[in-house]
Amino acid sequence: MTATSTATSTVSRVALVDPKQAQGDVKVVLDQIQGAFGATPAMFRAVANSSAALKSLWGSFGALGGGVIPARLGEQIAVAVADRNACEYCLAAHTMLGRKAGASAEEMAAAQAGESADPRTAAALRFALKVVNDRAQVTDADVQSLREAGFDDGAIVEILAHVALNLFTNYVNVAFAVPVDFPSVKLRRG
Repeated sequence: MTATSTATSTVSRVALVDPKQAQGDVKVVLDQIQGAFGATPAMFRAVANSSAALKSLWGSFGALGGGVIPARLGEQIAVAVADRNACEYCLAAHTMLGRKAGASAEEMAAAQAGESADPRTAAALRFALKVVNDRAQVTDADVQSLREAGFDDGAIVEILAHVALNLFTNYVNVAFAVPVDFPSVKLRRG
């Protein structure tokens, strides 16, 4: 199936489910996504090949959206993880969503590099990238640095949950070559 992105034309390695043709639970969830975004992003259309995966993904976004980690920080974590995993799709989507959550273009670019002028945000980004880089082999000191930055255990677990959700979406988009349907953002990593 061919789809056009804002940058280039790409062929997805899995079908992109047409929301108009979807049925059952997949249709219900895709309708919710359409309502939330005003469109049905290609990533969700790729994941919609599995009702269970789609419900899991959408449920995770909803659950974390109601958590203690603010949307802005969640999006900053998402762009840091996306850049580290060379996921152009998530980098583009979460940069846009981060801007909608109140982050400046400069803050999103810094987050992409795992940096922030805000010490609390910087601590969360360092931890998120440590989880990704070291496959979750963090130390007591890594967790303690989050506590010292003002995060309690609930928030620390949510930071990890944001990382895990973004790993899933990064892997979906990279493995299946999902076409980017958000304004393109250049990866920083070489």
